[in-house]
Amino acid sequence: MEITWYGHSCFRLTERNYATVVTDPFDHKAVGYDALKLKADIVTVSHDAPGHNNMDAVKGSEHIIDGAGEFEIGGVFITAVQTAGGGKKTKDKSRNTLYVFDYEGITVAHLGDLLEVPTQSEVEALGTVNVLLLPVGGGNSLNAAKAAEVVSTIEPNIVIPMHYSTDAAKIKLEPLSKFLKEMGLGKIESLPSLKATRSSLPQETKVVVLDYQQG
Repeated sequence: MEITWYGHSCFRLTERNYATVVTDPFDHKAVGYDALKLKADIVTVSHDAPGHNNMDAVKGSEHIIDGAGEFEIGGVFITAVQTAGGGKKTKDKSRNTLYVFDYEGITVAHLGDLLEVPTQSEVEALGTVNVLLLPVGGGNSLNAAKAAEVVSTIEPNIVIPMHYSTDAAKIKLEPLSKFLKEMGLGKIESLPSLKATRSSLPQETKVVVLDYQQG
């Protein structure tokens, strides 16, 4: 399968013969980056904020998921788990939904704007995670130290950082280097996208940095 990052918390997951997923499409006026021009069968929204809920930026989506539940769409099994999210604890803002996408044996988890390290029961609800899409830049989400703690709690094969400061981002967030330092890493060569197969997954947790693509 292929995972492509468009900036902030927005990814596209594609696999031949399976439904295409776009996570947390953003309003580029609010967060920066290029305006999104994506197509997908499924759109997931972690929480109701302009950086995460711009469904209009994705064409062709027949399924929008924005809350907890279990779904099977186009061959993809999706588990959605609700947690407390970032922002003030008002009715609107304290919800955050984590998603796990199971593409026939490769599982990808998107943590949205997760603010705290998940509880044991939340981790169990996520199940085995092969690829973890992880906020690392603070703001209304995990900071570098908490993000590193989440990695050791979930123990994925691959970690892809998201939601951090870049040249194209308008929102004030911390740089990726803070998280890499927490993980005991220096600068990492970035990739245009991640192509993962079941057999190519590393045994030890590996951090993969993606370049944000133009929407």
